[in-house]
Amino acid sequence: VEAAPPDWSFSDEISTIQLETRPSAPYSINIWAVGIGDRLYVHAGANRSRWVENLTADPRARVRVAGKLHPMTAVRVADAAEFATFADAYKKKYGMRPRNENVAEVYLYRLDART
Repeated sequence: VEAAPPDWSFSDEISTIQLETRPSAPYSINIWAVGIGDRLYVHAGANRSRWVENLTADPRARVRVAGKLHPMTAVRVADAAEFATFADAYKKKYGMRPRNENVAEVYLYRLDART
């Protein structure tokens, strides 16, 4: 386990990361992620999947990126400008924009370093 890096730009070369939620009974998934400076984002669209439910109940998470495990705290993005910045980076990395860009209807999480 290592502290989160100060810059996630290296993740542009990594398509999929591992996200672990629910520390009391860990639940892990493979997911696309976008790094923008010191911020790392994961997106579920309008799908309130199990990992979204887990983060709603407890925002503590861990991510494995490039073989390193980082403790993080998930914060749901509610700001349209922040979502737009994410959507631009998502398109650059994956070649398409998110299907739904209404921040009130989708589940976009910023993963902040946990101290």
